[in-house]
Amino acid sequence: MAVSIDRVYQKVLALANKEQRGYITPQEFNLFADQAQMEIFEQYFYDLSQFKRVPGNNHEYSDIVSIIKDKISLFEHWQVGAGNVTVHNKDGDCIAFNTDIPDLYRLGEIAVSYPAMGKNGVCEQLTPKEFSIRTRSKLATFNENRPVFVKRDLQGQLRIKIYPYPKTVGFIDANGVAVPDGSDITTPTNKAGVSADYIRKPKNPNWGYVVVNDKALYNSTASQDFELHASEESELVYRILTFAGIAIEKPQLIQIAAGLEQAKVQQEKQ
Repeated sequence: MAVSIDRVYQKVLALANKEQRGYITPQEFNLFADQAQMEIFEQYFYDLSQFKRVPGNNHEYSDIVSIIKDKISLFEHWQVGAGNVTVHNKDGDCIAFNTDIPDLYRLGEIAVSYPAMGKNGVCEQLTPKEFSIRTRSKLATFNENRPVFVKRDLQGQLRIKIYPYPKTVGFIDANGVAVPDGSDITTPTNKAGVSADYIRKPKNPNWGYVVVNDKALYNSTASQDFELHASEESELVYRILTFAGIAIEKPQLIQIAAGLEQAKVQQEKQ
């Protein structure tokens, strides 16, 4: 479902040439391509938020929401260990770990299991302020049946704290020593398991090339296609041209692009 970066670049070059705006270098194109892809990607979430606010069960809007969700689903992941974390450290009374997902865009649902307690569940997200209020309240609390998590920033890295830290229900450890009920879990086999779903960023698009006789020639092995839905090709061309300072109306763009495609097909037949 990816969009060919070479197709987009060739269309951009052809349209730039048609408008007599000169040559767009591979370096310039790659810069504009990354910016265009991220704008379209982030627009998905804005549009989804807006359409979800439409009251009623409008069939047309529900179809649009479904289409947007389908486009976002390409970037959804479920990861056991929540961010490449294999060891969940104790930090006071909570499980704490730093996410180690370099392409993380948005963190979704976090689930935790407490093997020694036979408990598991989805964590409720609280802001630091909400967590502070919750800890002072006698009515609303958290436990292994109702775990919560709080996001914090640790020197620019996302840190997750899950409450409560798991307790044992009493067992004999590897050294034959009885561990009483309610003790902190210290053995890896009894630590809580954490899983999370998240949305990653699309990979940076790149038109790779080799220089032959002072001319840049496309190199597919060094390239990275756009990861957006195939339907976004025209929008990518339009935005890249806009970033390059080439103003062109979308209907005109579609018409010219269709003409270029037809000319290419005729050339291949010949």
